[in-house]
Amino acid sequence: MLFKFKSKVAGDLIMLEPNGRRVLEIIGKDPSQAGIILPAQMSAALSALEKAIQAEDEAIEKAKRNANNRDTDISDVDCVTPSASQAIPLRQRSLPFVELLKKCLKADVEIVWGV
Repeated sequence: MLFKFKSKVAGDLIMLEPNGRRVLEIIGKDPSQAGIILPAQMSAALSALEKAIQAEDEAIEKAKRNANNRDTDISDVDCVTPSASQAIPLRQRSLPFVELLKKCLKADVEIVWGV
């Protein structure tokens, strides 16, 4: 399944289901149905994404430090996602969505998906 995010000020943003679902859950939206992000909700959505990105970055750094201290591979560390050494971080996966949010917030235009 794909998520297609649409707005009047930017091209469609298409995300694979796991990534789109994660982003929507982080910002407090129900990914199981069509929805809308209003301009009034975008600042909070950006803040939630920034906090999640920061938390993941810190967890990855902690895992790297622990792996270096124990002289083990980062993939052996349980405090991060299972294949953290090879996973693409939230920071990178969510960047197009963050940019879309910022653009729509500036233009005072909503984002919709599933319609």
